[in-house]
Amino acid sequence: MDKRWPSIQQAGFASCILAFSLSATVWAQMHYAINPSNTEALWIGKKIWQNECHGSITGLTSWNEGENFASLGIGHFIWYPKGVRGPFEESFPKFLNFAAEKHTSLPPWLVNTQACPWNSRPEFLRAQNSGQMNELRRFLAHTVHLQAEFMIVRLQNSLSKMLQEAAPSDRANVEEQFARLASTANGRYALVDYVNFKGEGVLPTERYHDQGWGLLQVLEEMHGTGNGASAEREFSRSATAVLTRRVQNSPPGRKESRWLPGWINRVKGYSGNS
Repeated sequence: MDKRWPSIQQAGFASCILAFSLSATVWAQMHYAINPSNTEALWIGKKIWQNECHGSITGLTSWNEGENFASLGIGHFIWYPKGVRGPFEESFPKFLNFAAEKHTSLPPWLVNTQACPWNSRPEFLRAQNSGQMNELRRFLAHTVHLQAEFMIVRLQNSLSKMLQEAAPSDRANVEEQFARLASTANGRYALVDYVNFKGEGVLPTERYHDQGWGLLQVLEEMHGTGNGASAEREFSRSATAVLTRRVQNSPPGRKESRWLPGWINRVKGYSGNS
């Protein structure tokens, strides 16, 4: 725990330091803004759709075995049933709000629905051919570009969060590594995909043995300086190490080792390898 400042003068100095830190993170977020063209955004969205759903329409509505939430859309956005919560950030309601702000027409039953209407995986599977599920798939299939834009906005907002969470001594390196990736189209895809895939790495609930697995942790493990292919290769290697550590730290009951080969294959793609 941080020590209390012993004097008003020191408290004022601390406030100045905090204000400078916050303004620096806002500047960094603006300086490294990710603003791909519509063509690049759609390309990113289709690659993520392939990663998450093999590019299939049915894959847009999933509920993985052993999980207590539905995974929806090209990014498998998490949606918890009513009264259910977990350690992972819920993102599907945020996407619905984003779509509404963009004046996108939503299926009427989704307009005022905050919780997933299916309460369990068996119930979700029984509804696979229902009119409601098919309407949801059509909506998701018709909003691929919007879902990609939503994920890009999340990435745009992630840098300031990561810099505030990182230790002061690590912030400059995190910023530099983010900039290395943001300098190329494939690097931008890797950043968008990973932050959607495993989060920013700033939530205390997304830790095993106090070690996270999000974008922040991947960037912290990087120390190179070159842009382009060298940055992408290093990001791929770092992501592989961080995800392997997550599985090693995970509760045995979750059996996360079954997912690791697919995760590693996915992040290998960041360096152009499959």
